[in-house]
Amino acid sequence: MSSTTGSGAKQAWAQGGLVFAAAMLLMLGIWQIFMGIAAIAKGEFFVLAPNYIYKFDIGAWGWIHLIIGAIMVVAGFFLFTGAGWARAVGMVLALLSAISNFFFLPYYPFWAIVVIALDIFVIWALASAGDIRKSDAY
Repeated sequence: MSSTTGSGAKQAWAQGGLVFAAAMLLMLGIWQIFMGIAAIAKGEFFVLAPNYIYKFDIGAWGWIHLIIGAIMVVAGFFLFTGAGWARAVGMVLALLSAISNFFFLPYYPFWAIVVIALDIFVIWALASAGDIRKSDAY
């Protein structure tokens, strides 16, 4: 009986982590969309830190953030529906988001670090969550 209870608790944690990761993916996608719109519409808002080796066109990075964010929102929605492919897509998008925010560090450092940390959490949560279709909870 204890193994069943332990297994049920472990499955509940996995499901909770997956739902939280889906919500975080949606939120990060919306943030990326807003950041992309800000970079495209008002690029001079972002100021380049001095002596930074990576210098990019802020408008181009705005489009990258916008596109990644839009796809993250779609993947986050499909995670809530239980689509298996959305987990892999979500992990890849969180990885791309973390990389794009790494290159965005000289323009908006605190924000980029927060988004990178949340992207890492999303990758961990999606990778470690069990298969919710095998759950007895539904």
